[in-house]
Parts: sequence; C-alpha cells; structure tokens
Amino acid sequence: MTQTTVNADPAELAKFSDLAHRWWDPESEFRPLHSINPLRLDWIQSLVPLAGKRVLDVGCGGGILSDSMARKGAQVLGIDLAGKALRVAQLHALEAQTPNVQYREQSVEALAEQQPASFDVVTCMEMLEHVPDPASVVRACSKLVKPGGWVFFSTINRSPKAFLFAIVGAEYLLSLLPRGTHEYLKFIRPSELASYSRASGLELLHTRGMEYNPLTRRYWLSGDTGVNYLFATQKS
Repeated sequence: MTQTTVNADPAELAKFSDLAHRWWDPESEFRPLHSINPLRLDWIQSLVPLAGKRVLDVGCGGGILSDSMARKGAQVLGIDLAGKALRVAQLHALEAQTPNVQYREQSVEALAEQQPASFDVVTCMEMLEHVPDPASVVRACSKLVKPGGWVFFSTINRSPKAFLFAIVGAEYLLSLLPRGTHEYLKFIRPSELASYSRASGLELLHTRGMEYNPLTRRYWLSGDTGVNYLFATQKS
C-alpha cells in the first residue's frame, strides 16, 4: 500500500508520536488510557477469555492494552502507524518482560490483505475517531478475524454531550488531554458504527458506555453511550 492510500492523518500520527515518550507515565497526558484500561480489559475478558487466543490490537499506540492482554495469556500483535509510539511499546515489553506480544508498523488494511481470518479477537480502541475513513478500518478488522471471532471497538459519540465532556471538559477545563486531541466532526455515532459493522459482516452483540466523575477521578462502564462507548461484535 502506498503512502498516499494509507488510511491515516499525518497530523494525527505526528501528534501521538510527539507524546510517545510519555505513554507509560500514568500521570502524563495518557493518564485517561491508564485509568480506563482495566475497564476495557475486564469487559473483553468477561466476553472472551483471552488465554490462548490470537489477538490483534489495531492502533495500539504505546501498547497499554496490548501489554495487558498478553499478560492474560493471549498471543498479541499490536499494529500502528506511529513509529515512535511503537518503539516505546517495544521497549516497555522488553523492560517489563511481557510475554507473547509483538508490535509492527503497518496499516490494518494492509495486514488484512496479508493475513485474512487469522485472529480470534481484534481490538480497535480509541482509534476510529482519528482516521479519515473509519468504515475502512471496520472492514479490515472484520476481514482479519476468524469466523465466529470477536471484534471490539471503542470510540466517542458525535453528540452535544460528547462535545461538552470530551472536548470542552477533558481538553480545556480539566486538562485531562492535550488541547486538540479530538475533532468533533470525526466523532462517530453508535448508529453509524453499527451500520459499518453490519456492512462488514459483524453482528453487534453488546454495547457499553463509559462515564467519568471529575471529582472522584473515577471511570466506570454504564448504559449511557452519550460520550465514550464500546461495541462487542462477532463475525458471522
């Protein structure tokens, strides 16, 4: 795949590469990812026990989710197009002696051409809202998972509440994230992601919302998908 056809925004890649060295600092700009990772991991594990599974983590960044899934006994491949973040992920895996995790700088579309129906589980978390064509990512994830396998997505709803909480609140008032982390028009409504999933042969089985209390600094899963939400889909 040539660079001109890669489904990625160069500005987005640069943004995360510039912060790569801070990825594993739980008090850095990536604190929210460290805070929500146990919630994501436990939810995935409750639906698909990860031990012995071959797992692909799309848009893995510095490897927070990839690393934790490997520690649950999965064979994990993390892919991303932000090279600096991947090097941080690889270094962390070496330092922490994380078993059974590998990282590769590759687009999900290119990997789907090379290794269709190769993974038991595919995760794509907090990534769809950063690419020009999220439907293409969903199609590639579906192509990569085995029949009967699971694909997990998490992203942000395009709603007034999400604008208020995820951009105004998180980036400007609470400084949970660097300003400019998100663009409202790239947010994806659950109905849109459900449509992308159905068109790609993925059946939506479970949906959860994620909420945050700035006073207690606590995140939790709920039925409210107005801001952050997660999908669990299965390949037919």
